[in-house]
Amino acid sequence: MSDSIELIPGNSLLTYSPEAGRALAIKMARLSIKVTQPDATVREKLRPDYANDADMLISIAHVIAAEFATIAQANNYWR
Repeated sequence: MSDSIELIPGNSLLTYSPEAGRALAIKMARLSIKVTQPDATVREKLRPDYANDADMLISIAHVIAAEFATIAQANNYWR
């Protein structure tokens, strides 16, 4: 893993709103992919494969949902 990639932007899961939490969840999911496949050329080559595969897109949505659940809990569900 590259030390230059900050996996949790700002080193905090705290956000000011659910919308900001959702954006953070998407960012964290994207960073996970970047760390898993650090070669940008390979990521670009693979993008059409998952962009046209409903099962893969649903899997991506599950990863984002898991990240969002963690962020929501960290923010006491914005109560």
